[in-house]
Amino acid sequence: MAIPEPTPQPQLTPEQIAAKTEAEKQQRSIMTWSIIGVVAILALLATAIYFLLRPQTDVATVGKIRDVFIIVMALESLLIGAALVVLIVQVASLVNLLQNEVRPILAATTETVNNLRGTAEFLGENVVQPVIKLNGYLAGLQRVIELMGPKRK
Repeated sequence: MAIPEPTPQPQLTPEQIAAKTEAEKQQRSIMTWSIIGVVAILALLATAIYFLLRPQTDVATVGKIRDVFIIVMALESLLIGAALVVLIVQVASLVNLLQNEVRPILAATTETVNNLRGTAEFLGENVVQPVIKLNGYLAGLQRVIELMGPKRK
């Protein structure tokens, strides 16, 4: 069993390498700030819970639980709002991708298929049909020669 040779990787231009490293830096930056934001929100939540549950606070126990729940719900709504903003941005980039990249690719593919269809029709009419007719004539000629010629036993 032969070992398949690895396909050579395309060489990237310096501009492509720079763009790739810039995109990686931007992605790392976004991830870092996201983690910092989540940690800050959790720290604020923990601080709020700590101060609400201290025994010196004159708020009733039910009021403490209610206040903590309200804080948690507010933070959750902020998180959901941020997720919706990210979702809207992603949908916008998908629409942009479909309009600017996929549609031209589909148009080029349709043109190529139509070109191949015309080529196949041309070859069928100008190459295949004459060969089929010639084979038919030769088969008929061979049969005539078999019938008219000496019989083999």
